[in-house]
Amino acid sequence: MHALVDNCRFFNLIHAMTEILQEQAEPVITTTADAPVPVVSESAQQPDTGAETVAEPVAFATAPKSKNRFEAVQPVLEKLFELYPQLFGARFVPLKLGIFQELLAAHPEVFKRDTLKAALGVHTRSTRYLQSVASGQKRHDLQGNPVDDVAPEHVFLSIVELYQRRQARSKENLLPKLRAQLIIAFEKSGLTRQHYLARIGTPAEPIQELLDDVLSEVEQQRARRAALKQAFEASGQSVEAFADALGMRVRDVQTALK
Repeated sequence: MHALVDNCRFFNLIHAMTEILQEQAEPVITTTADAPVPVVSESAQQPDTGAETVAEPVAFATAPKSKNRFEAVQPVLEKLFELYPQLFGARFVPLKLGIFQELLAAHPEVFKRDTLKAALGVHTRSTRYLQSVASGQKRHDLQGNPVDDVAPEHVFLSIVELYQRRQARSKENLLPKLRAQLIIAFEKSGLTRQHYLARIGTPAEPIQELLDDVLSEVEQQRARRAALKQAFEASGQSVEAFADALGMRVRDVQTALK
């Protein structure tokens, strides 16, 4: 009994802190001239996994501003924490698409469609959840197993949403940090420029200008690595000898040849 009480207190502390940060410091960005969000093409929408899916950062809508938003779904969030602490506990992870339907099917006597949908909306709009998506972690099923990669467009939109939330309350220019994150995201996607843009759609300025610069830089890096690999294969040398001939560190050559 004491353990259950302690768990409930722990849960309340986690989500209360998340909600306070969202309401006071990091409001959800709306589609205004001052705070645009990326526009996503229909092809970039999440796959159809049933009647309902977990809310994802595909097109951020205005979240309810009522301070009672969390309180209204708190009992559902507490139950999710109790049943699946590996998903809704101290560490947030991206959720498998379609997990909404799986939860309803697994616990028809516990969850109602509307309140579960609202609770998952609060959870997946939280900064901590968006951070897990932006980091490129795999999606997880109800058993806590990593099952699917997060789509590149979801990673991109989470990164941009987090940037906009932080920039709204910071005097520091955070575009350089955003640029570094987008470079990593595009590189990890493995997509070409054309395919990446087809997935994420057309962002608003200044994101579009920054993205163009990011894509160009990564393409140049890829071209240099391809040329280096071709030269290495034609040289017939060992990695060490090849690196020495170019005046490069062996480690840098090995990284470029991967």
